[in-house]
Parts: sequence; C-alpha cells; structure tokens
Amino acid sequence: MIKKVLIANRGEIAVRIIRSCKEMNIKTVAVYSTADVNSLHKQIADEAVCIGSHQVADSYLNMNNIIQAACNSGCDAIHPGFGFLSENSKFARLVEECGLIFIGPNFEIIRKMGNKSEAKKMMEKAGIPIVPGSKEEVKSISEGIEFSEKIGFPIIIKASNGGGGRGMRIVNEKKEFENAFNAAKSEAKACFGDDGVYIEKYIANPKHIEVQIIGDKFGNVIHLYERDCSFQRRNQKMIEEAPCHFLLDSIRNRMLEDAVKACKYVKYDSVGTIEFLLDNDNYYFMEMNTRIQVEHPITEMITGIDIIKQQILVASDIPLNYKQEDIKCIGHSIECRINAEDIKNDFAPCPGSINFLHIPGGKGIRVDSSVYCGYEIPPFYDSMILKLIAYAPTRLECIRKMRSALSELIIDGVKTNSEFHYLVLHDSKFIEGKYNTSYAENYIKELKEFGEII
Repeated sequence: MIKKVLIANRGEIAVRIIRSCKEMNIKTVAVYSTADVNSLHKQIADEAVCIGSHQVADSYLNMNNIIQAACNSGCDAIHPGFGFLSENSKFARLVEECGLIFIGPNFEIIRKMGNKSEAKKMMEKAGIPIVPGSKEEVKSISEGIEFSEKIGFPIIIKASNGGGGRGMRIVNEKKEFENAFNAAKSEAKACFGDDGVYIEKYIANPKHIEVQIIGDKFGNVIHLYERDCSFQRRNQKMIEEAPCHFLLDSIRNRMLEDAVKACKYVKYDSVGTIEFLLDNDNYYFMEMNTRIQVEHPITEMITGIDIIKQQILVASDIPLNYKQEDIKCIGHSIECRINAEDIKNDFAPCPGSINFLHIPGGKGIRVDSSVYCGYEIPPFYDSMILKLIAYAPTRLECIRKMRSALSELIIDGVKTNSEFHYLVLHDSKFIEGKYNTSYAENYIKELKEFGEII
C-alpha cells in the first residue's frame, strides 16, 4: 500500500487529493511555485517543496524538479491530478523509471490514448462507434481537402495530441480549409509540441457525454455512470451534471457497456473517462481522458464512491473492491465552475485578492476549493476559484438547490461568473435538459442582445 504521495499539482485538486490521502493515513507532500507560497494546498500537506518560479514551465511542468522533490522527501508515489503533467506519458514513464508509483494508468496506455488518431483506430478495433474521420494524421492541405470532400463538409481539424479545445478548427467549406489547417497545426505545435492533426466529420450541436470508469491491474473494469458535459463555452466546460437527464435508458445502457468494453480492450488500469458525442440516437467515441476529471465530484455524489481513494488503491496493486452490481445511481448532481472572470469583458480572467468569502452549505451542498479570505488569486494559472456542487433526489430539486447556493455565495474583491450561472439555472432550455454544446454560446449571445448582465 502506498505510504507517502507527492501531489504534482496545485489549487483545488491538490487540496482534494490531500484530503483523501489524510483519510487513508497516507502522508502528503505538496509542491508549489513562488507564486503559490501562500496556497492552501501547501499549508495543509504534511510537507511542502518549492519547485520553481511562477512560470509553469519552471515549476508545475518541471519534471526533474518534481521527481527530485518526491525522491528527496521519501515518497513512494506521485499523483498528477489533472492538467499539467497528468496525461504526459513521458512523465509517467520517468516516474516509474525512478522507482516511484505513478497514480494513473500505465504510460503506454497514456501514450496510445493520448494520440487521437491511434485512439480512434483502437476503438474501431474494439467495436466502439467512432466519428467518420481520417485513419492517420493528415500531412498536407491537398490530402486534407480530398479527404474532407470525401466525407463531406463541415469537418473539424483536431490536434492529434491535443485536448481542452486547443488545436481545433471547424471548416464549413473548401475555401476555408487552408487557413484552418495551418492555424490548427500552429496551435497544436505551440500547445502540445506536436503539430500533427487529423480530420473528423463535424457533428453540429451534439451532446457531450462522458462515462466515468475505474479499472484495476487484474482486468476488472466498472463504470460509475455518465455525466452530461454539454454546457461549454469555447470548448471549455462550465456546468456539468450527472446523470444525463436527456438520455434514453436503451442508449445509456449501450454507452455504458461500450465504455467498459473500450477500457477492457486497452487493458486500462486506473481512473479515467470515455467521452462520447451524442447525435440524436447515435453516439460516437470522441476521446479518452486518462486521468481524474475536474467534474468527478458529481459522480461521487450520485454513487457515493470516493474516486480519488479508488485511484490510489488501484495504483497500490489492490483489486477493485466493487463489482458493477454494487454501483447504484441515486439522485442527481450539478457542478458549477466558479471562475474569477469578468463576464462583461468576454469572460476575461480577473485575478486579485479575495477580501471576503462566504461559502454556502447545508444538506446536499459541496464546495471544492483552495481559496480563503485574503487569498491572492495569481494571474499565472487557471482562473477557477471553486467548484460548487449540489445534490438532490431529483434534477429539478437539484437545480433549485443550486440556485439557492449560488444566491448565498459571496466572493468580494474579484469579479466572478456566479451571476451568470444563476441566470442559466433559470433558463427554460437548461431546465428542460435538452441543451447541447452550442447552447452556452447562444445563451451568452442572447444575454448580450437583451442587455442583461453581459
């Protein structure tokens, strides 16, 4: 069993991991940059090590410094959290080569599933529905145009080793292709160090559904049901809910079965998600996230499973202590990502000092955060302040509970998007649950046109 963990991350996910480790009697080591000297994760860990300056490349992406900190502090494992190095196969391999446990899947699985083209081919072999697209990376403009005309416009160009909406361009017609292709390759190179791209048929306005899975090192895989992550602005999730309200049981059952089948096919041995695009009654594999997700708390709320604990147990070579029939989906949960951003200025980041903070509470309310009164939100990292999570027996009750929590939340000193979330939860389309990936952008446009808060 793992005894001491270094958390190679910051903010609320580092705090979240430390809390589960404490419950498991596992010692923790936090790493922090010079900008995070007053961070909560540094303060609540058993030990803390400064690994570099405020520059991400010098600290939270500095593999050598992180691994050295783990070795020097006597850790036997590293948890990468999400973002940063969590899906970096090179980092996972280095951790293992240094005699440490990487709390995540095998680095070969990360490498294979991180390459979107290779992942699609593997899923096709596994019998999982995939979006029509190129089998290999597209090398030239002429090749790309020829293939796009074959499957039909609109198409989407995606970075082979991308994620988070970066290195993506939608192309509606042939004349747009050249500029979009070059832009996608340039962004992919800048963000991921690899300019490889592939092409898929663009499915306009689908639902974005992801299935939470856990696999162990003994071939066991279970699902923890699905999440609806369709509320997105510029491919960035803002509100998530579990389970998906607008999903027929027949489709849900097939999707869950396919997610488990996919993970068994690649011999997946950790926590992860299989992401699907739902187009009416058809769904297609989009990608696999080989890490813990930001929105994992809503799955924990409807299943009662501590996903971080299970991830650590699996990494400790302990078989899953759950069978699929043990997992029940009870009630409904919604998560709002509360960010320090100016909604009247195109949601621009708004770092600064939190002068006063009041966190809502009560039955069915959970807050995952790393901020406190007097905390200075640095301008160098993600602008998320906290995740506000509500749980109730039904979806409508959950919406009402979230509205109440949002009205009680007070964050003074920086601008936030909490008022925007409050408006969304009163919109009829959201309440119906039929919204898709274009809904958020359209809703923001409506607010602007009617002169509301934006």
